[in-house]
Amino acid sequence: MRVLVADDDSISRMVVRNLLIKWGYEPVEAHDGNQAWEILQAGDSPSLALVDWMMPGIDGPELCRRLRQFAQTDYHYVILLTSRDSKEDLVDGLNAGADDYITKPYMAQELEVRLRVGKRIVSLQQSLREALEAQRYQAQHDPLTGLLNHGEILRILDQELQRADRQGTSLAVMMGDLDHFKKVNDTYGHIAGDVVLAEVSERMKNSLRLYDSIGRYGGEEFLLILPGCSRDEAVLIAERIMNSIRGNPVVFQTQDIAVTISLGIAFNTSGADEKMLDIIQAADSAMYLAKQNGRDRFEMTS
Repeated sequence: MRVLVADDDSISRMVVRNLLIKWGYEPVEAHDGNQAWEILQAGDSPSLALVDWMMPGIDGPELCRRLRQFAQTDYHYVILLTSRDSKEDLVDGLNAGADDYITKPYMAQELEVRLRVGKRIVSLQQSLREALEAQRYQAQHDPLTGLLNHGEILRILDQELQRADRQGTSLAVMMGDLDHFKKVNDTYGHIAGDVVLAEVSERMKNSLRLYDSIGRYGGEEFLLILPGCSRDEAVLIAERIMNSIRGNPVVFQTQDIAVTISLGIAFNTSGADEKMLDIIQAADSAMYLAKQNGRDRFEMTS
């Protein structure tokens, strides 16, 4: 684990650096508070920091205040090193945002133990962040396809409709439905159907632009949101999606399963406060028209 050592005294830094290396840490040195602040603002900054109280530029307590005030996702565990030993100084340091406090001169064993505590807390923080991120992902994504789930794709649609209304920009919405999907389940089984859904979802996602969104609307239906998309661009994207699906069968065990999709495309009305259900209904109606006109095609609203 990397540890920031911020101290304007080169001898003190050398002593701490050698101890850290001995204990299996990777020291990152800063010769004053300004350099320490730059290091801690970086995306790959050390999670543990040993910070001297008195430093040129930004002192230790002020560095702690800035860290807590401009806290990013990653937590920094800060141990203040100081020769001050009054209760008032201890309170001031902790109030500034320090996690721990060591008075100079200190025993090497004391520093090692306190670093071990900090390392444990940082690891717990990381585990908590990962658990929360996993919960957030599960709450927003469909477990089978990995696409956004019904609730999340509708939330994004509402958000993009409001943005398009504010900015006066175009927005295309696609509704897609796999053709004869019931036949896939009846012929090859529901496990094969799940494989088809997962594979088709991946192909559709790879056919979109980076800022487009796709969600599983329900069953074998998909809802796609394409911000700033003109009619010509929507046609290109629809054709790319259909080609990616019809171009190669989905392989399940030894079976090649041919799959196609029908798409309906609707657009927001420029300058209008578009209702979410209205544009979904328009895309859905266009999709059913594509079904009626032979499937494996798209239709657009006028």
